[in-house]
Amino acid sequence: MMTTEEKAEKAVMLRQARSHSCCQSVAEVLTEELPVDPAIVHQLAAGFAAGMGNMEGTCGAMVGAAMAVGLKMQGSRGAVAKAREVQEEFTRRCGALVCRELKGVGTGRVLCPCEDCVRNAVRAYDAVMGEKGKNAP
Repeated sequence: MMTTEEKAEKAVMLRQARSHSCCQSVAEVLTEELPVDPAIVHQLAAGFAAGMGNMEGTCGAMVGAAMAVGLKMQGSRGAVAKAREVQEEFTRRCGALVCRELKGVGTGRVLCPCEDCVRNAVRAYDAVMGEKGKNAP
């Protein structure tokens, strides 16, 4: 079983290889140990890159973490509350939730580069979903 930081760095490597978007890299790494077909996760996450395609929506890395919450909780009603907790932790770490704000579009002030959004989405997920304190800054 990988530590939080190992998962975070693996997700960053997938994104940097240009084979995965932020959403795909986070969703796939966080669901590796679940009985889910990684090809399906990859396909489902494809449309959520770049703040849902226009930088106006939620950061794709955070969307990937929310997808992983739903899969881990097998679609239960409690998934919404857990996804909200992950979102709050992500926002605390990154300074915003919307892609355009994170990237400084319109302000020129980048709050969190994509690689750090990916890392922080993995960290936020693990902090809420059970890896609390296990090598997570």
